[in-house]
Amino acid sequence: MRTHSLAARLLFVLPALATPAVALANDRAGVLPPGAADKHWRLAAVPMPRDNPGTPARIDLGKALFFDPRLSGNGATSCASCHNPSLGWADGLKKAAGVGGAVLGRATPTITNTGYNTQFMWDGRAKSLEDQALGPMKAADEMNTDFPAMLERLRSQAGYVKMFEMAYPGEGISEATLAKALAAFERTVTSRNSPFDRWLAGDSRAMTQAQWRGYKVFSDPARGNCATCHSAPNFTDNGFHNIGIASTGTADPGRYGIRKVASMRGAFKTPTLRDIELTAPYFHDGSAATLLDVVKHYERGGDDQSNLSADMKPLKLTEQDRTDLIAFLKALTGRPAKITAPELPR
Repeated sequence: MRTHSLAARLLFVLPALATPAVALANDRAGVLPPGAADKHWRLAAVPMPRDNPGTPARIDLGKALFFDPRLSGNGATSCASCHNPSLGWADGLKKAAGVGGAVLGRATPTITNTGYNTQFMWDGRAKSLEDQALGPMKAADEMNTDFPAMLERLRSQAGYVKMFEMAYPGEGISEATLAKALAAFERTVTSRNSPFDRWLAGDSRAMTQAQWRGYKVFSDPARGNCATCHSAPNFTDNGFHNIGIASTGTADPGRYGIRKVASMRGAFKTPTLRDIELTAPYFHDGSAATLLDVVKHYERGGDDQSNLSADMKPLKLTEQDRTDLIAFLKALTGRPAKITAPELPR
């Protein structure tokens, strides 16, 4: 279990993923510019709810809360313990670690670009980013927060009292304002400056030839068929699909646990692919260690055929297609960002 000391000022740096400069220079020659049909992949500004638009005071408060382990039941686990900026705002584990290091049932999803989502968590049980923000704290096997005690602790700290008043004047320190502040910060965690984004903006040298060819494989229903579910502009349809992941134990019902529709049994939310290179391992159970493993899973058409999504079908990729497709997925990685954990209020 990763923890953060209260006085820590930690610097998280997303890793730069280098490719030899000469090879890149040669491979970028002749990449075609985006056409009108490509523009629908452009990301607009993150949408803001009317009752909680982001302001500097709200974002600063949310950031402090996000990194503060005092929000957890054991005082040792913060939101950043599992959503670590150095690990693509995930945790690098096959399955999330809960209280006392217990292995949970699902992988930790990234919070990158979650502000664009309309469905939240693997099974869609949270209806808004504000609702999602409190989920891990309320889960006994995750942060196991004692809310009355935690809120009283925040109210006893002059630094937090001042920050809450600046962010939400007259609303006080409550579950509602806590959730709104966390959501305000999480909406700032975005990836919108990848090579693919820069290519869309008109930089014809931003992507390599391999990445551009991979984009065509990705978009072609007869080859990759990826854009069917990982759709524009955030590489997710915000839907739920059973992609044929074989269970190694008790079957996870997925969306079916929330919505009792037969097609939702074993279906999970389509994750964004932005910054996908940073968030291995993959799938809701962390069963794919690499992007190659992911592609091969789709090439097979999934492993468990018992309730497979109609959108799943075996792929017939050449070795070149496979290599190019992975190159394109890596082109969705944004430029490295530096995140400094804040001085926590007292």
